[in-house]
Parts: sequence; structure tokens; C-alpha cells
Amino acid sequence: MIKTITFAICHFTVAFSVAYLLTGNIGVSSLLALVEPMVNTVAYYFHEKVWDKVKRKSADQPTSHAGHAWLH
Repeated sequence: MIKTITFAICHFTVAFSVAYLLTGNIGVSSLLALVEPMVNTVAYYFHEKVWDKVKRKSADQPTSHAGHAWLH
């Protein structure tokens, strides 16, 4: 749990710092640093859904070893 908390602090600090360097606005930087992880979490959820479909489709395809004599 400590590792998760320190990662969250690190993530917030990086997001805030980048936003502040780009905008020079503490309010906008704070809001971005809080909203970005939430948006990123939703994006990650959908990324995993797509990735699972890709893996399933790949598993359904027969593996071809043609052209790889060392595998025979």
C-alpha cells in the first residue's frame, strides 16, 4: 500500500509540474493533476478491453512456422 501511495504522489507531482510549466497557472495545474489520473484510468480500462480482444483473436489463429527451419 505504501508503494501505491508514493506512486500516486509521484504521479500527481509530475502531472502538476508539467501542467504548471506549460500554463503557469496553479489552479489549472492542480485541476489537471487531479483529473488526468481519473481519465487515464478510464482509458486504461478500454485499452485492456481492446487488448484482450486482440489476444483472443491471436490465440484463435493457427501458428505458422513456415520459413523458420530451425523450429522444425
